[in-house]
Parts: sequence; C-alpha cells; structure tokens
Amino acid sequence: MAIFRDRKTKGRHVLAGRRPAAGAALQREEEIREGLRDRGAAEQEHGLDFQRLLDASIYKEAFRREMILWSDEKRQADPGCFCRKAVEGFSQPVWLVSDARRMSDVQWFREAYGPVMQTVRVVASEQSRQQRGWVFTPGVDDVESECGLDNFGDFDWVIENHGDERRLQEQLENLLDFIHSRL
Repeated sequence: MAIFRDRKTKGRHVLAGRRPAAGAALQREEEIREGLRDRGAAEQEHGLDFQRLLDASIYKEAFRREMILWSDEKRQADPGCFCRKAVEGFSQPVWLVSDARRMSDVQWFREAYGPVMQTVRVVASEQSRQQRGWVFTPGVDDVESECGLDNFGDFDWVIENHGDERRLQEQLENLLDFIHSRL
C-alpha cells in the first residue's frame, strides 16, 4: 500500500496515467476524498451536484471550504470514517491511496496495514504549481486539509514533480520496482 500526500496541483495523481507501466499488481487506486464525495451527502445534505464535484471545476472550488468544514466535523466524530469507506469491500495486492491529507489518515492506514504501508510525498515548486493553475486561497490552502501532513516527518519516498518528465518517470520507476519487489 502506498499512501500519497501532496497539496493541490503538485501532482499526487502521478501514477494515474502510468498504470500499464505499473503492472497487473497495481489494480486499485483509491482516494480518501471519494468518501467525501459521497453522492448522498453531496446531493441530500448539501444540495450539491455530485458529478460536478468530481472534476477540477470552478463549481467544486466554490464549495471546497464548505466541504472541508463538513469533512472535519465527520472526522471529529470518527477519524477513520473516510479511510474505511475508501477501502471497504476491496481486496487488492497493491493499493495507491492518492490523497492522504491528515495525520489521522496516515495513522488509520498504519494501524490497519502496518509495515506493508509506504508513505510517498509529492513535492513541486510554487512556480510549477502556478503553471498548473494553482492560486493560493486563504481558508482553503492554509488549513489542515492541505497542511495536515506538513510536519509528518520522514516519508518513505519523496517524488519531485517540478516539470521534468524524465526525472519524474525515473523516480516512479524506482517506486514501482520497490513495490514489485515486495509482492
């Protein structure tokens, strides 16, 4: 299990388009936010268009702060609620959890999966992020949902995604080789 952590527009989905290169073992990529984007919660509790929350649209950004507050409230009651929902009913040899954001996420997966879990931090320069469309938004980019793992400590892997595709590919191949060596 590889737990990825980054902030918006750093490139946490770096393996998404490389699944064939990852091999048959990488059968599932999951996102904790899928639990946040629960159709019932989006449509019934909040009156939001679920499908539009799944893309990178202005619509989603308009409701991001509200959804952060809602998810924080849910996590206060049950820190593992979204993590459990992300893995519920699946059994794969390798999982990529592409958006761990909080210490409670990492702690839940560590307790559930122990030493087979690897933590991966994706880093990118501010300039690279801006080229991908990122603009700092107070109340969104400076809260726990974006900064909760800034002081996590040692990640097992650090992937640099500053725009050098060859360097990125090299780092990902090293990670995938490691994963395959543990199967």
